[in-house]
This record gives sequence, C-alpha cells and structure tokens, in this order.
Amino acid sequence: MAAKVDQLVNREMRRQHIPGVSLAVLTNGQIILAKGYGLANVELQAPVKPETIFQSGSVGKQFTATAVMMLVEAGKIHLDDNISKYLTKAPDSWGKIKVYHLLTHTSGLGDYPSDFDFRRDYTEDELLARLMKIPLDFQPGEKWSYSNLGYATLGILVSKVTGKFYGKFLQERIFKPLEMKTARIISEADIVTNRAAGYRLVKRELKNQEWVSPTMNTTADGSLYLTVYDMAKWDAALYTEKLLKKSSLEQMWTPVKLNDGSRSPYGFGWSLGEVHHQRVVGHDGAWQGFESGIQRFVGDKITVVAFDNLADSSLDRIIWGVAAIYDPQLTP
Repeated sequence: MAAKVDQLVNREMRRQHIPGVSLAVLTNGQIILAKGYGLANVELQAPVKPETIFQSGSVGKQFTATAVMMLVEAGKIHLDDNISKYLTKAPDSWGKIKVYHLLTHTSGLGDYPSDFDFRRDYTEDELLARLMKIPLDFQPGEKWSYSNLGYATLGILVSKVTGKFYGKFLQERIFKPLEMKTARIISEADIVTNRAAGYRLVKRELKNQEWVSPTMNTTADGSLYLTVYDMAKWDAALYTEKLLKKSSLEQMWTPVKLNDGSRSPYGFGWSLGEVHHQRVVGHDGAWQGFESGIQRFVGDKITVVAFDNLADSSLDRIIWGVAAIYDPQLTP
C-alpha cells in the first residue's frame, strides 16, 4: 500500500507542479504512514519530512470551534447568546447574530471584501471595528455561506471572554495537553525549525507566497503552524474526551439547521459528508501558498491528513486517492 501511495502522490505532484507534500494515514488514532515528498523550500532544496511545518489554512477552524465549545462546557459562553453580549460595540445589524451562527457559517457575515487591506497591521479592536463595517449578506440563519469573517470574529470573542489572545488559549488548553509540540500561531518573525515555504504558480512559473501583515496571520479563521505529527495527536484525541465531552463533539459534527428547518452539511468548524454510506468528517484549507486537509472516515476509523506548499493545488485528489488505496469503498 505504501508503494501505491508513493505512486499516487508523486504523480499528482508532477501533474500539479506541487513542490512538496507531507502526508499521514492514521487508523483509530495511530499512525500507519507518515511521509514527506518533494521540497519544503525550493531555494534551499530542503526536503519535506513528517516534521515539516506547514500553514493550516482553514483546517485551523476546527481548533477555534473546539476552543469555543470548551468555554460552552465551562458555562462561560452559550451557543444561543447574541454575540453583542460579548462584543459590546456590535452594530445593530449584528443584533440577531448568535454564537451558533458564527460557528456554522450562517451569520450572514460572508468573506473579506475585495478592498480589504491584508497588509495593514491591525490591533484586535481595530480589526473588529473594520469587520463591523462590512454589511451582512443575509439575515442570520437564513442560509449557509462560508465565512472567514465569522471565525475571525470568534477568535476575538474568545479573547474578550477569557482575557487572553485566542492563540494562547489554544496553546494552554489544546496544544500543550495533547503534546502537539510544534503546533502554534503563525509568526514569520520567529525562528521556526523545519518551516516550509509557500508558493504560487504565475504563468506556470513558481513564485514565493504573497506577504500579509503579522496581524492577518494570527486570526482565528486559520493561522496555525502544524505538522502531520501534530494532527495525529489531534486525531487521536477526537476518539476520547480529553478535550470535550462526546456530546459536544457530536454537536460539532451535526449538520446546521437553518431558519426554514432545512439542513446544510456543515457543523462547528467541520465539513460533513458521506461516501458509500460511510460518514466523513473533515475540512480543507488554503492560505499564503499552502493547502491543507483532513478527512476522518468514521466507520473505518481511518484518517488521512496532508499539507502541501502550492496555492490553488487540488490536495483533495491526494487525500481521497490515498484513502481509496486503504479502502476502495472510500472512492468518492
């Protein structure tokens, strides 16, 4: 199977011009394959290893959602609370937005507008003030629409409730207890051992990732450094109650219910699906020259995690292809 995985990954890397990939296959929380392919840094010709650190992109949303649910279990946040309870300067247009809406992408907040300045270094209050000026796309609960703004707001909400930066909360309550030793908030200033470089293709020529301000690399919509080893610790914890009660996890993996009673296949920081009658819980991500993904095939207790360092690559082709090698019934 390992030889088939190598063949698939190398084929997709050649086809898509991906510099490097880090991959792990887990069963019941245990690593059965962890391997790096290609280059973590093209300029230095540094190879990818399982220890190579990639940016999380929106895979980081599941950690933000877990932080919120920890506060829910502690009675410090309630899912049905209006967010104006915690964000006291919220505009009238945010009056009906509940914590539940932010978690499930049903708040109406939408995504960053085209004129948003990603190169400006905001304080947390400045960023929140900027987000509050962006009009809602629809009324809360009316429909589902993916919202990075909603998760950036959740990070600020965690900060207001706990009195500490959400990244510090993640470090203290998730990363350290699970011994996710290299998981952390992005910092381009710090010296980070085994850090990969991110790339993009411009007219079929490889270029370095585009620069954004330090602030915009610390928001709760997906600004983490992770390795496949960190994600293996995370996956193993999701089979237990180390972080959250089973009931809380099931709530996070339940499709969101809209105002009209219909449901959408998304929970709290997790995309929900099914393949050949088997439940699939996962998420992908993209940010600054990186792609990421985790898919947990619940019935088989198989998880595939992967990172690569090329913007707009189709990493799902690798993740789902590898899953199908281990169980052909997982072919989508």
